[in-house]
Amino acid sequence: MVSGKRSRWIPALLALAVLISCNRYRETEFFTGRIDFPVQPSLGVKEAMAARVVPHQRQLEWQKLEMTAFIHFTVNTFTGLEWGTGKESPAIFNPTSLDAGQWVRVLSEAGMKMVIITAKHHDGFCLWPTKTTTHSVASSPWKNGQGDVIRELKDSCEANGMKFGVYLSPWDRNASCYGDSPAYNRFYIEQLTELLTWYGKVDEVWFDGANGEGPDGRRQEYDWQAYYDLIRELQPDAVVAIMGADVRWVGTESGYGRETEWSATVLAPGGTPESLAINEALGVNPMSPDLGSSSLLNRAEHLFWYPAEVDVSIRPGWFWRASEDTLVKDVAKLADIYLSSVGRNAVLLLNVPPDNRGLITEHDIRSLQGLKAWIDEMYATDLMNGARPYGSGASALIDGDNCTSWSPRRNRVASFVPAIAATFNVAMLQEDISKGQRVEKFIIEALANKQWDTIATGTTIGYKRMIRFPEVRADEIRLTIVSSRATPYISTFALYHAD
Repeated sequence: MVSGKRSRWIPALLALAVLISCNRYRETEFFTGRIDFPVQPSLGVKEAMAARVVPHQRQLEWQKLEMTAFIHFTVNTFTGLEWGTGKESPAIFNPTSLDAGQWVRVLSEAGMKMVIITAKHHDGFCLWPTKTTTHSVASSPWKNGQGDVIRELKDSCEANGMKFGVYLSPWDRNASCYGDSPAYNRFYIEQLTELLTWYGKVDEVWFDGANGEGPDGRRQEYDWQAYYDLIRELQPDAVVAIMGADVRWVGTESGYGRETEWSATVLAPGGTPESLAINEALGVNPMSPDLGSSSLLNRAEHLFWYPAEVDVSIRPGWFWRASEDTLVKDVAKLADIYLSSVGRNAVLLLNVPPDNRGLITEHDIRSLQGLKAWIDEMYATDLMNGARPYGSGASALIDGDNCTSWSPRRNRVASFVPAIAATFNVAMLQEDISKGQRVEKFIIEALANKQWDTIATGTTIGYKRMIRFPEVRADEIRLTIVSSRATPYISTFALYHAD
């Protein structure tokens, strides 16, 4: 039996042991995807460990895509509904000019790196000739029932070097077995298996969390773990999004990420019972304004690498309607969305729905072309032009002759001299997230007329952070990392001018 005096020392000794352990692996050991904190660690120990949670390789490659495209296309395109009833006749699906090659060319030229299609939306209509139901393209007049939208899109993606993803709605308003949980889970797994084995490589699987069944509706218990296990078996490099373990919903469909967006978050991924219990205990969900602060970290027992995807439609609705042809978002709005999604440590998933001919309209194309031109013009000239930090406050990580990242030392201040004296209004920062997400607060100052002025402040950086501000002309730039969970690794600091 342990005496009272000795028992009081045990928690302190455990904390000391954890701190010593953290110091030992501090610069060399990382935690891929998830960490489970030891018992009763201090906040400082948690922050040191949190700084070393890093993405899986599939998550890292996904983050680098920056902009991806959604294709919402099904019977709703012909009925004008956002959520189909499941009672629509397959006879209404008949796009007379469907051209998946046009979709991919338009989206690729707009800068998108992947296309995700609604292979099955909530109405249950399948865009491929599935063996699981007759509610599919095989029962439609399109190509006399011999067509396969998923095949045509996948082939076009391969021909144009685009990545490919599938959206398969768990909620199915047509399937008669929906609500008989074991039967529907077998049905759903068979559909998922077809999509993951018939078409080659799949880069993202998108699980919608929507379910509009009322209190008297058919209640279905989804076997999320079985779905995840199947994906890891059949498509091990695919990221699983929204109700999945790799990518989370940002919490709105506005196109805007949080000002403070942690990829290392206390929000437990997916829909498994363990995840639901963790999130309920912490009182968090994907819409919570705070998912990674130190106050949350202090209460958490786990931390996950769970980056945000910002989904938004180029139109007011997710499916095409003729009445919305004049309501397509203009270039200024899309540019603001870009800076507030990609520029806030997220991947932008922009929905561009084909019309009932099966084509992306000229209205959408004009806005997409304008967005791409705006992005290209902004990025054309980095006014820093690779300027290296100087002075005692900066320490670079050298890979051969290249400075792959730099770490502010001492007071975490680094100064830069821009390559050319010019006017700028956008700053871009990137952390090397292969070493985790660490920065909590930063300040950017500009020296002009022998006076330093603060031009921008921010909190998290992550993969990419962009801040727009009134035009500035400066002789020298100073970046201060005010707060960081561990030594920060900044891979990029750039200045641009954007219209």
